[in-house]
Amino acid sequence: MSLFEAQGISVRFGGIRAVDDVSFKVEKGEVFSIIGPNGAGKTTIFNLISRIYNATEGKLIVDGQEFTKTPPDQVARMGIARTFQNIELFPNASLLQNLLIGRHCHAKVGLLSQLAFMGSTRRAEVKHREKAEDVIAFLGLQRYRDSLIANLPYGVRKVVELGRALCIEPKLLLLDEPSSGLNVEETEGMGFWIEDIKKDLGITVIMVEHDMALVNQVSDRVMALNYGKVLAMGTPREVQTHPEVVKAYLGGELEDAA
Repeated sequence: MSLFEAQGISVRFGGIRAVDDVSFKVEKGEVFSIIGPNGAGKTTIFNLISRIYNATEGKLIVDGQEFTKTPPDQVARMGIARTFQNIELFPNASLLQNLLIGRHCHAKVGLLSQLAFMGSTRRAEVKHREKAEDVIAFLGLQRYRDSLIANLPYGVRKVVELGRALCIEPKLLLLDEPSSGLNVEETEGMGFWIEDIKKDLGITVIMVEHDMALVNQVSDRVMALNYGKVLAMGTPREVQTHPEVVKAYLGGELEDAA
């Protein structure tokens, strides 16, 4: 059984079909990348999976459980975490505090226990901090642990956002253009983190990405979209050389689209 499956998902905005009858499966432990030009429907698919948008048609299934109509606040509890193209961190909080926000979905103690800071709350707080410290160590962020996000370089902030998603302990991680705004060296480093997340943590990844070097480095399979429809699916090489993909992106647009 596939870890994730989209069955004929579509979404309309007015008379526009932003995603048009898209189906794909993602196997456990796989890095599955989605490429395409701006407006192809890549981020819309992420918004459907994270339940920001409602699908007009189709089904979404994770680990055998349909969640097409699951409330957005329950998605993280199902083991789905996401990063964003534009960094969504709290700039006036520390790195550690931002990571602890990712533990919110695991909060199980009641309000009274929290207000009185009872034993159950203290034990839960220790566990959350231990997990955050594990992520800090995994991503090599120890030197920035107590720094305010506002004082960190952009490249480090991208890694922090990745760390916050890892604090959710996801089984499915959605990476929305993880190389956006990064230089060549930082993009290469991001690729190493993605490989380690797959290999060492066993987390399945769906990635939307424009940088084909990164796509080629980390992807097991790739799906190419155009105007909300699937053009091709296969290995990075198979997709890049597919006649429909070449036709769609001919004329110097392939690098931009990827």
